[in-house]
Amino acid sequence: MRVGAPYDGRPATTTPRTAGTGVRPYHLPVHSFDKDADAAAVDAVLDYARERLLMDPVPLDRSRSESELVEMVGQTITAEGLGHDRTMELFVDTLAQACLSTDHPGYLSFIPCAPTREAAAFDVVVGASSIYGGSWLEGAGAVYAENQTLRWVADLAGMPQSAGGVFVPGGTVGNLSALVAARHTARARALASGSGDRPYRIAATDNAHSSVVSMAAVMDAEVVGVPVDDLLRMTGPALRRVVEEHGPETFFAVVATSGTTNFGVVDDLAGVAEVCREFGIWFHVDGAYGGAGLAAPSVRPLFDGIEHADSFIVDPHKWLFAPFDCCALLYREPELARAAHTQHAGYLDVLTASPEWNPTDYSIGLTRRVRGLPLWFSLAVHGTDAYVEAIESTLAVTRHAAAEIERRPYLELVRDPDLSVVVFRRHGWSPADYQAWTDRMLEDDFAFVVPTTFRGEVLTRFAVVNPMTTKEHVSAILDTMAPLS
Repeated sequence: MRVGAPYDGRPATTTPRTAGTGVRPYHLPVHSFDKDADAAAVDAVLDYARERLLMDPVPLDRSRSESELVEMVGQTITAEGLGHDRTMELFVDTLAQACLSTDHPGYLSFIPCAPTREAAAFDVVVGASSIYGGSWLEGAGAVYAENQTLRWVADLAGMPQSAGGVFVPGGTVGNLSALVAARHTARARALASGSGDRPYRIAATDNAHSSVVSMAAVMDAEVVGVPVDDLLRMTGPALRRVVEEHGPETFFAVVATSGTTNFGVVDDLAGVAEVCREFGIWFHVDGAYGGAGLAAPSVRPLFDGIEHADSFIVDPHKWLFAPFDCCALLYREPELARAAHTQHAGYLDVLTASPEWNPTDYSIGLTRRVRGLPLWFSLAVHGTDAYVEAIESTLAVTRHAAAEIERRPYLELVRDPDLSVVVFRRHGWSPADYQAWTDRMLEDDFAFVVPTTFRGEVLTRFAVVNPMTTKEHVSAILDTMAPLS
């Protein structure tokens, strides 16, 4: 029975994917096939999923040490199997409760994930549907829906109608895929010109995401640091000095950031784009966290210049209310990425010779799930205006947090927020005080706010991406930092 088809009360005997083939789908092991047991297991899983999806309030829960879990859970992988009742019991009563809920409104650490209920629910459909999302031939309907979602993101960034891309597991894979395409393009041009150049450098600031340095190491490339200005931004003039000092012909990419992880800083994208155009260097924008701000009119001017990007990423699982793991990777000229990433093999000829859009041609990796569908479903259900409103609501809470910090004499803002990250210090606190405060709030199932460091100083920060986080909740968290009277 297809998802969405009317249910007539009779058990399904075949599925569209296996009807007439004699193949029994989705059951393991064949020698002990038990339809009733399978149905009971599926019901147990879906019942729990429904309960968790509709849970309000969401529990914060807490982490457990390995020794605690060994004592509480023991060995779960056995020759005989535990059965679905015992396995679900272990997960629901112990394992799930040993995981922090990133969708809790008091989870303000790192960059949280707070998917809409619709997006999280549709992730169940993605897992149940067994759709291969790497080719148009096998997943045309799903790829069509993903591409409409990518088009919405491209339009937010002002990229041309020719732009296109793919959903990949996260920002690290997105950055790596874009940089591989950038290097392939730069070296192909150098070869065609007969210059003999072999570009091997990437320009970025020390505020760039850690994945940039990690992926450069994977590629055996060199990252050249660009000094930031007083606002912690990469600027065009600073980039020009670095490029001219090291030689434009040695660079294959510049990585600017639209929303750094630690502070939410948006680089001088227009200035950086101008330098990249001047020297013919690939302009990549890492908007894994902050790129969602493109949808918010109140901060959209910060992103001016992003329309010139050769590639751009944003992680919908961060601030576009999709479940893990989901990164939208877009290229101005997708054919350049296709030339870098398409894999060739005899069994793939039927795909590589096809004119249709095959997502695996645009990133690292061949096997992929249709991870963009939960975002597509939620967008289609709610409409894009609801997304604008939700993002603006988190920005309003962020501004409230900054104002509350400013009016409290025991707290101090380190930098006015560009987007929805607020970094601040508590006067008189040592690193141990910050950690003790974090531990107390987590133990009380109240909030999860961890310390961060900046230029050798221990500080703390809020990352507000959950529309369920309220001004009152933020104020209550700040109250817990007040001196004892």
